Amino acid sequence: MSKKSKRQVSKGRVRVVAVPPSTVSTSQTGGEMPVDYSYVLRDLKRIGTLAGGIFLVMIVLSFFLR
Repeated sequence: MSKKSKRQVSKGRVRVVAVPPSTVSTSQTGGEMPVDYSYVLRDLKRIGTLAGGIFLVMIVLSFFLR
């Protein structure tokens, strides 16, 4: 059996800096910055278009394969 060795963990110092309230930027809606999700709508439109196109191709192919 091998002997257990202890590891030494170095304790770093944490520096806390106080920020004056005048430099903190907040929005008027309660303190959180507004998030832009406009790319989600574009992605949903693209997904819908691709899904519609694929369904259309499947319907057309079903007539030829019968």
